[in-house]
Amino acid sequence: MKFNITTKIVLGFVLGVILGQILYATTDAETAASVGDKFQIVSKVFLKLIKMIVGPLVFTTLVVGIAKLGDFKAVGRIGLKTLGYFYFATILSLTIGLVVVNITRPGEIQSWPRPAAGTSVGIEGKKLNSIEEFILHIFPDSAFRALAENEILQIVVFALFFGVALGAIGEKGKNIMKALDSLSEIVFKMVGYVMQLAPYAVLGAMTAVVAAKGLGILISYAYLLLCFFGGLLFFIFVVLAGICVVIGIPFFRLMAQIKDALLLSFSTASSEASLPQQIKALEEFGISPRIIGFVLPLGYSFNLDGSMMYMTFATGFLAQAYGVSLTLQQQIVMLLTLMVTSKGIAGVPRASLVVIAGTMAMFDLPVEGLALILGIDPFLDMGRSATSVAGNAVATCIISKWEGEKQLTPEEQITA
Repeated sequence: MKFNITTKIVLGFVLGVILGQILYATTDAETAASVGDKFQIVSKVFLKLIKMIVGPLVFTTLVVGIAKLGDFKAVGRIGLKTLGYFYFATILSLTIGLVVVNITRPGEIQSWPRPAAGTSVGIEGKKLNSIEEFILHIFPDSAFRALAENEILQIVVFALFFGVALGAIGEKGKNIMKALDSLSEIVFKMVGYVMQLAPYAVLGAMTAVVAAKGLGILISYAYLLLCFFGGLLFFIFVVLAGICVVIGIPFFRLMAQIKDALLLSFSTASSEASLPQQIKALEEFGISPRIIGFVLPLGYSFNLDGSMMYMTFATGFLAQAYGVSLTLQQQIVMLLTLMVTSKGIAGVPRASLVVIAGTMAMFDLPVEGLALILGIDPFLDMGRSATSVAGNAVATCIISKWEGEKQLTPEEQITA
């Protein structure tokens, strides 16, 4: 029997959970974590291969799309629409995270042991970028370095200039455009090869997570998980679905189209892991490469809806756990602060926790309180990653709709 990639990923997920729990239950904690880390090697290799592909894929897709568009004013128009929607979605996701934590009160429902003062949470010494540093970081001083270091925002900026210039020289640039178009096809072929590793990467990632923590941690954090995942599901199936209804986008058909990307991001706890899959799925949905190539890469820095929700939810939870009552005014200040600081963290490992730590300091909450959620963070990260993928897919479709593009029906997809 031949399984499709979705079935293989699900099997890898289930087997990883079982294997990780067996390790956790039959060996001591240090051995289980050590063996689990060895299983994760495949997952790390897979993510490295994805990162190897993402830069060239974004560059070729965006350059060809913009060159065919050939109008700098159109690029500026699409950019303004994209950033406008991203900030709208950011405010929505931050607000929903705050509302959910205020309604469900997970920090008060059960008693949480407060970590000892000085407990290490692994993020001391890290600082958020200033606005000036973030703006300067967007612009590359070397296109080759941006590609080598996989700086997606810098790649997008270079691709914008390159694409507009390529379109402006007309006939002289047609050969280069064809070459980049062919290069894009080659990269997509490479994606197909790399995706064969996905089920094994999922198995390794889940084995490592469960072996280190055990499934028992899910029981002790059951209410917190229920609250947060309930909030994520509300955001996806009520908020995003509602936006799609208003704009005229077939939401459930879109979710069915990107289901593999959602599953892969959830299983690996990485939204970046599914970027090549998501690009292909949205093209099959009827979105043009120029829109996908522009909106999606920006979305991975500016529109991480799952992470936005987590920032307000986690900060509110820790305040409740420490018995600190935040006034409405303080919560509004928190929301506005996170709306700005969350945009300057691209590329920082465990970026959400870095921002949360900075926000806690504003309200005199001890940073060691983060130890309360570190154990469960890998599981929460799965939900955050999948939600961000869904949010970026919807954002891409919205910008496409505003640009007058027509998403294909299932019958049109078959004949396309």
